[in-house]
Amino acid sequence: MRYFGVKKNTCRRSSVWWCFVTSTQILSSRFSRIPISTSETFKGSYHSLQYSRFPNGVRLRKVQSAFKMSLPETYDSPVSLAIIGGTGISRLDGFKSVASLKITTPWGSPSSPVIILETPSGAPVAFISRHGLHHEYTPSEVPSRANIAALRSIGVRTIIAFSAVGSLREEILPRDFVIPTQIIDRTKGIRPATFFDGGVVAHVGFSDPFDERVGRIIKASEGALEGGAKIHEGKTLVCMEGPQFSTRAESKLYRSWGGDIINMSVLPESKLAREAEIHYAMICMATDYDCFRDDAPPVNVPEVLAHMAANAVNAQHLIAALLIELVKEEHEDLLSGQGLKESSKWAICTKPEGISKEAKERLGFLFPEWDL
Repeated sequence: MRYFGVKKNTCRRSSVWWCFVTSTQILSSRFSRIPISTSETFKGSYHSLQYSRFPNGVRLRKVQSAFKMSLPETYDSPVSLAIIGGTGISRLDGFKSVASLKITTPWGSPSSPVIILETPSGAPVAFISRHGLHHEYTPSEVPSRANIAALRSIGVRTIIAFSAVGSLREEILPRDFVIPTQIIDRTKGIRPATFFDGGVVAHVGFSDPFDERVGRIIKASEGALEGGAKIHEGKTLVCMEGPQFSTRAESKLYRSWGGDIINMSVLPESKLAREAEIHYAMICMATDYDCFRDDAPPVNVPEVLAHMAANAVNAQHLIAALLIELVKEEHEDLLSGQGLKESSKWAICTKPEGISKEAKERLGFLFPEWDL
């Protein structure tokens, strides 16, 4: 039996706000560290949500186990759809956990076990917690290559990732959701961002980072949101290195460049998904305005926590609607990855005789169907 505790913790900004099965991270705020006033420990790996009280009087939800049985560590069927993140999906009514997979890749181990869920129709869905079971990985430390490789190794060809973001536009309100279509890269080159190195070179196209069709399906599910929250489309996401936040000058610069929202986690995750020939979309949830407003009052922590709690509930509703829709037969071509099939293979520039043995072994794990 495995135990997952909810103990004294801290809250800090990142792209993952509510963690799904097997995670004990209650909250990762974009703001100051706030100790959680609870020390309960719960068994199990599929969690429901209950309310917990913080020292400042704000009430938020805490994790409580929905069942107390260990999960199998194998799953024999291919899994074509995956969720990365955790915000708002700590409880999915009608979905059950059926396996917890520990996968080792040539790029190391993923940031968490890969949890397999089944939809009401019996279709499997994978989940991975980007920042680890205890939120131990900073955005710069997330083992993104291992995460993407692990998901592809079990058959995943479509990923929906979740991220909390700061808004750079007045019209993108806290509690609104955003489907980005473009990325501005403000990372510093310290995150491994390709599968094609160490004896092989490829230049994979990345002009449109997100899958447009998946984005349309997400937008069509807007009715699942509560409280008047909107889903904005066609926005540009700035990805900064972190873990510190922007200066006011930087925030204003990003606005002048056309940036609409900002986070720390879309890269290299989205690039690696493209290299792995996986359709990828990100659902961004605004928790606050970034620091571009000179006349704005200081951040009000209780207000921000309330926004995050509302986002968590709406994310849960949205994911439930999306999973039911995406596993329909009409989306079979999307879930089988037909649109990106062999796109990376033909991007390889290294001649076959020049590809190192080690590189062939790594790529053989990622693309067992290739003949290198």
